[in-house]
Amino acid sequence: MVLTQVAPEATLPASALIAIAVGAVALLLFLIIKVRLHAFFSLIIVSLLTAAVAGVTASELLDTMLGPFGETLATVAMLVGFGAVLGRLVETSGGATVLAESLIGRFGEKRAPLALSVASLLFGFPIFLDAGFIVFLPIIYTVARRLGGGLLRYALPSTGAFLTMHALVPPHPGPVAASGILGADVGMVLVIALLVGIPTWYVAGYHLSMWLAKRSPELEVPNLLGEPPKDIENPPAFGTILLVLLLPLVLIFINTGLSTLIAEGLIPEGNLWIQILVFIGNTPIALLISSLLAMYLLVVRRKTGPLGGRLEDLVDDALAPVCSIILITGAGGMFGGVLTSTGIGGAMTDGLDALGLPLILVGFLVAVIMRVAQGSATVAGITAAGLMAPAVNAAGEMSAVALACLVVAIVAGAITFSHVNDSGFWLVSRFLGMSTTLALKTWTVIATAIGFMAFGLVCIVYAFA
Repeated sequence: MVLTQVAPEATLPASALIAIAVGAVALLLFLIIKVRLHAFFSLIIVSLLTAAVAGVTASELLDTMLGPFGETLATVAMLVGFGAVLGRLVETSGGATVLAESLIGRFGEKRAPLALSVASLLFGFPIFLDAGFIVFLPIIYTVARRLGGGLLRYALPSTGAFLTMHALVPPHPGPVAASGILGADVGMVLVIALLVGIPTWYVAGYHLSMWLAKRSPELEVPNLLGEPPKDIENPPAFGTILLVLLLPLVLIFINTGLSTLIAEGLIPEGNLWIQILVFIGNTPIALLISSLLAMYLLVVRRKTGPLGGRLEDLVDDALAPVCSIILITGAGGMFGGVLTSTGIGGAMTDGLDALGLPLILVGFLVAVIMRVAQGSATVAGITAAGLMAPAVNAAGEMSAVALACLVVAIVAGAITFSHVNDSGFWLVSRFLGMSTTLALKTWTVIATAIGFMAFGLVCIVYAFA
């Protein structure tokens, strides 16, 4: 089934919309980097000014801002909250140390960054970047504290792996939704995505990350998940920690797999057990279940301290530091929503259509524009696919491989140029203690390199399709 997405209608000339967008980003960077105003306040102020300059009326101003803010928080708040609690429980129980020692023992200290990147690549197959990153964070912290060399040496290769999987590979929502919109076979998209994704991860996600880490300041490990534990007696077994961390991955994988099969009409939607499995596999519910299991296995069953107070203190320690991150992430979603409401993406897409470029290049560039304009990689990929659907239909019959290549090209464009209107930009940079400038020099560069390398490789496949 081919669906269509309708882009916002431009209310101003394209040149004016572009000028507003560029000015808004420039002002935001000035407030955060030069004035050193807190990112939460900076994002709100710039969102307000951008909406007003773009012609949003006073009666619609709050709805234009609060709608995207609430939608982002609805997605992020529970996910970050449950993920932070789960990560804190794993860390304070000694589980992160157990896993870190296991990875170092198998790969060696010199290859610890590669070990973390490989583990993140596998962990990121069915789970969202932000959820996987938060759950994996205590392991990154522990390895960095133990081996030294700066946090980014271990964190950037891990985030590079999560970025690659989240951007390109089904069952992540961007590739799956874009496949449905353009009528591509999800299985073929998966094959093409892995074919270009593995070398892309190794070069742009791992080696580039290591190169950037060596040229960046050696950041200390922050205590955002609370003070690290010391001299833990009777740490949990490796299998127990693996169960706690893999459970959300398995539940989410079941959810995405069943949802895909239902969408393809291969299994009935009304079956009660299928509905239950789909529900508990939603990312927030999966993380809630896993957090409760971790509370029992890592605290209650091990009888570490007064149970009631101990659990309450652990949860408070985990949630308090991430409240600021949640608000900044919501404000980033607000800024992206305001930029989207101006219609800049649709106006620039119309200009591209008039240039007569190859279909796969237009799809990539449209996704890049939508990514720069509104922030979310998933939304950029879905919107770009919707904008490209009429052109794909008009192009006539395409092979399954060619159509899959077009989908991968679109989602590759959607991961590029992550910047200040991307909630993931703020989530990762704040958890790693990076300044906005440093995040632009590292995270943004890695995401852009992944997108462009994946696009270059998929063009080669497309040429032979």
